[in-house]
Amino acid sequence: MTTFKDRSTTSPSPAVTTGKARTAGRYSLAEVLEILAGGRLPLRFTAYDGSSAGPPDASFGLDLKTPRGTSYLATGRGDLGLARAYIAGDLDIRGVHPGDPYELLKALADSLIFIRPPVRTMVDIIRSVGVEHLRPIAPPPQEAQPRWRRIAGGLRHSKTRDAEAVHHHYDVSNTFYELVLGPSMTYTCACYPRGSASLEEAQENKYRLVFEKLRLTPGDRLLDVGCGWGGMVRYAARRGVRATGVTLSTEQAGWARRAIADEGLSDLAEVRYGDYRDVTETGFDAVSSIGLLEHIGLRNYPSYFGFLQSRLRPGGLLLNHSITRPENRKLPEARGFIDRYVFPDGELTGSGRIISDAQDIGLEVLHDENLRPHYAMTLRDWCANLVEHWDEAVAEVGLPTAKVWGLYMAGSRLGFESNGIQLHQILLTRPGKQGGVGELPLRPWWTP
Repeated sequence: MTTFKDRSTTSPSPAVTTGKARTAGRYSLAEVLEILAGGRLPLRFTAYDGSSAGPPDASFGLDLKTPRGTSYLATGRGDLGLARAYIAGDLDIRGVHPGDPYELLKALADSLIFIRPPVRTMVDIIRSVGVEHLRPIAPPPQEAQPRWRRIAGGLRHSKTRDAEAVHHHYDVSNTFYELVLGPSMTYTCACYPRGSASLEEAQENKYRLVFEKLRLTPGDRLLDVGCGWGGMVRYAARRGVRATGVTLSTEQAGWARRAIADEGLSDLAEVRYGDYRDVTETGFDAVSSIGLLEHIGLRNYPSYFGFLQSRLRPGGLLLNHSITRPENRKLPEARGFIDRYVFPDGELTGSGRIISDAQDIGLEVLHDENLRPHYAMTLRDWCANLVEHWDEAVAEVGLPTAKVWGLYMAGSRLGFESNGIQLHQILLTRPGKQGGVGELPLRPWWTP
C-alpha cells in the first residue's frame, strides 16, 4: 500500500526556515508535520494540542486525537505508523468513507513528499515531539507479530506457519467476506469484459477465461490449489469436470462444501482442508493456482512448480494467476502495513522470475498476460461493497478490522493503478516425451 512519497532532501521548507527553529526552539505538532512535508500539505491536519496546518478548505483531513497516536506515527516506519494510529482510533480521516479512503490516499500519494530537515531543526523537532514518543509501544491487537518473532510458529513457509498466515487473513468471517466480495465469494482479480460490467459478471468471466485456457472438457480432472471458497471448483463442476480444490482455511473449506452440496455438485466437486503439498493424486488434466503463489515464498518457487508439474499428466496444462511486481531485480521485503495486517509472510516478485523458475523445472510457457487494470477495478468494486454494507461489516468483525480492510483495498487499488504491482496469468504445460504438448492448437484457443 502506498500512502505517500518519501523523497528525502536536506533543503528546508520555504515556509518554515531553520531560523524559526533556532529562535522558537519548540514546535506544535502541526508545525512539525508542516516542516517534514516541506510546507506542502495536500490536506488539513489538526492535532490534540490545538494546532493545525494545511489548506483550511482542503477536501480531506487528518485529525490526530491522542498522544498515543503521536507515538505510533513517530515509531512506525513508512505506512505502518499511520496505519497503527488510524486503526487504533488515534487518527481520524475526513472527507472519505472508512470503507473506501481511496481519494485521501491518492492525494497523499500524489502530493505528500517528506524532506529531511537540517540537524538543528531535527533536534528541535525531537524536543517538541518529546523523547517519550520515540519509544515503541504496543501495536493494535489486529497486528501480526514482526517476521523475526513468527519463528515460534515454524520456519517461513513451513506447513504450520503457512497455515497460521492463511488463518490470519482468510478466517476473518465468511459473513464479512460475503459482504465485501458479493455473491461470487471470489477473492481474486476479476476480468472485466467491458468497463460497465458488474463485479459478478467480471468474476464469472475470469473463471470462464481460466476454464477455456485450460481447455477443460466434460470428464477431465482439475486440481485447484489455494481454492478459496471453491469458485473455480464449482464453475468447472457445473460443466462436467471432476474438480478437486484444496485450501488451508477452515472457514473457506466449510463454506465451499456447503455451496457444493447446495448446488448438487457433490458427485463432481470436492474441497479439502489442507496443504496443497499433501495432495497425493496424480494425472490431473489441468491445475489452476489462482492467488496462491503470493503465499509460497520465492525460495520455494522451484519446489512449488515441481510439485504442480508432478500432479499433471504429460501434456496437461497449468495456469498460475498471481500478483507480481513490475520488475525482477529487487528482493522481496517485509512491507509494513501489508505484512503486519493483511498478508503475513507474503512475497512478491516479477513475472520474469516466476516464468524463469517454472521453465527451469521443465514446464513450458505458452502464454502470459497482465490483468493489472482489472485488479484496480476489482478493488474499486470491493470497496463499494464495503461502503454499502459498512454497518453490517463493523457489527460482524469490529471497527478496527473493518478499517484495516478499507485501508488495504483502497491502497492496493492505488498500487495497481500506478503500476506498483501487477496481476499476471501465466499458462504453462508439462511437455510429454520428446517435448510433445499433445494436440494444442497453433494459436490461442480462448476468447480474451
